[in-house]
Order: sequence, then C-alpha cells, then structure tokens
Amino acid sequence: MPLIHFTDKGLYCPEGDFYIDPWRPVQRAIITHAHSDHARWGSAHYLSHHQSRGMLQQRLGHISLQTVDWQQPLRMGSVTVQLHPAGHIAGSSMVQVSGATETWLITGDYKLEDDGMSTAWQPVRCSHMVTECTFGLPIYQWQPQHLIYKRMQQWVLANQAQGFTSVFYAYSLGKAQRIMQALATLGAPLWVHGAIANANEALAGDGFVLPAWQRITAATTRQQLQGSIVIAPPSAAGSPWLKRMGKYRDASCSGWMQVRGNKRRHNVDEGFVLSDHADWPSLLQAVAACGAEYVYSTHGFTDTFSRYLREEKGLWSQAVSTQYGSDEEDEPASTTDNTEGTP
Repeated sequence: MPLIHFTDKGLYCPEGDFYIDPWRPVQRAIITHAHSDHARWGSAHYLSHHQSRGMLQQRLGHISLQTVDWQQPLRMGSVTVQLHPAGHIAGSSMVQVSGATETWLITGDYKLEDDGMSTAWQPVRCSHMVTECTFGLPIYQWQPQHLIYKRMQQWVLANQAQGFTSVFYAYSLGKAQRIMQALATLGAPLWVHGAIANANEALAGDGFVLPAWQRITAATTRQQLQGSIVIAPPSAAGSPWLKRMGKYRDASCSGWMQVRGNKRRHNVDEGFVLSDHADWPSLLQAVAACGAEYVYSTHGFTDTFSRYLREEKGLWSQAVSTQYGSDEEDEPASTTDNTEGTP
C-alpha cells in the first residue's frame, strides 16, 4: 500500500491519518501554504510552518492551528512528517512523509529562484514526488528576477517622467510583496489596495519587514497618488476602483505574460513575466535533484509534463487530478500559443 492516496478530499496518508492541502473539510490537515486553493476552511485541526500562521488565521479565522519549524520531525502514526522550504511565498512548505520503505515529497507550489523573502527552496531526496507543474511547458522559461525588476523600475521612471501613476496587478500574498521590495529603491510612495494591505499586516505580525507602504482608502486623493506606485490584485483591473488613480498606466505581473498576446488580452499597458512558480527548466531540475523514482504531476500542464518525464527522461510518471490552482497563476494561457515548443 502506498503512503499517500489520492482521494476525493485530497492527498491522504492512512498510516498517519492526515490529509495534505485537502479541498474538503477533514479531521487533520497539513497545509503547504496560505493561498486559498491550498488552505481551505472547515477542517478540525491544521498544521503548517510558523511563517504561515498570520495569513492562515486571517483567511480561515479562529482555527485549531499547530505550527512547526523547517525539518522539525513529527511522528504521526507510523510515519514521520517534516516541512521543507518551497520558496513559493512566505512560509510555503514541501511536505516530506517518511515510512518504513517509502519517502514521499508533496511540493505544493514552489520555485527554485531565491526571491529574498521566501525561505529558499531546498531539494529533498525521496522515492515518490508529487509536483505541481503550473508552467509545465518548454515555452515557460523565466529571466533572472533582477532583470525583470530592472525593467519594472525603468517603466516606473518613464511613467513618472510623463506624469503617470504606475499601477501593478499582482496576487496579494507573495508577488505583491516581491514587487514592493523591487521598487522601494526608487523612493516613490508605495500605495496598496486593501487586500494587499491586509496581507502585509499579517506578514508583519509574523516578523517580516517590508518597505514603507500606505493603504488606499476612500479618503485617498488623486493628488496623493499622482506619480506614485500602486499595487493591486488582478481583480482590480478594469474596475471602478481605478477611477481614483487619475492619469495612470497599468501592468500585469504574471507568468502568463510569457505567452504572446496575453498583454493585449488582459487590456493592460505592460506585462512583466514574474511568477512565484517554477518554470520548465526548474521543474526538471527539481525532479532530478530530488531523485524520485515515481513522479506524480498535479495542477498545470500535467499530461505534457508526465509524458516528457516518461519519454525523454525514462522516469515513471503519471498525471493526477486535483483541485489546486485557483490563484492568478491558474488562468490558462491562450490555446494558440500553448502548443509552442511542446515536446
């Protein structure tokens, strides 16, 4: 019997009697990170990393929550559980489940490039690996983040020279804080949407130090925002909320900006290829570094990624259906461009 079973509630370990990122209420849930597609309300008891505490409590309310440190071994039934840094967002973890003859690694969401805020990803040796593949196509290959940040800074400076406010659309937990850090050196005021302000406050409560920022409220004026940097969730794009910006230019920050035509489809002035997920080379690097004999691919281009691992890398691999992927990175790219470079 395998250590991990794929059930209609989520990934279940019978020997430890717990689920990992369940999408239905269960008795015991281990949560990889605080994004809403992985951390859902209704379970009796939760376990996560210390750095996820504030966001989980903000999003799930008064819950029974135990938090642990990286690599802290926990005996649960007949298995040992440890959390390892995933590098996706603050507190994001990969879950290692070790039994008598098998070691499983459930990655949740992850990225290999160190963003300077999330604890950097580390490889974990395992026999079975359950990996995300949100961007599991060869066309998704990110530039180093310092080059992306430089482009973003240059865009802001050009906007300021022409009297425009710079509006960035980014997911409220993770990417928004990366953008704040990238642009703080410009010295322009940083204003944020309420959803991002709430995330900032939760992170600050867990000890994270962020650049100075201000919350946009009903009392915030156009004069205050003029020439500044504004960060808002993707849902704000095209909404009446933007009327207070006055003269502005906007940009979408997402891995989907890698695909030609998505900037036009999103009706934004600029697009920056900035993702909190692993790109194609990083997915392959992670699988190789962890040394798994069996690889299960979830949420993303699962069939393509598993087929490549089987046919090109000689690994055992299969796609698994889950209910993950409801943040901004789950939006499918256009079908015209998805076929570029498919193995």
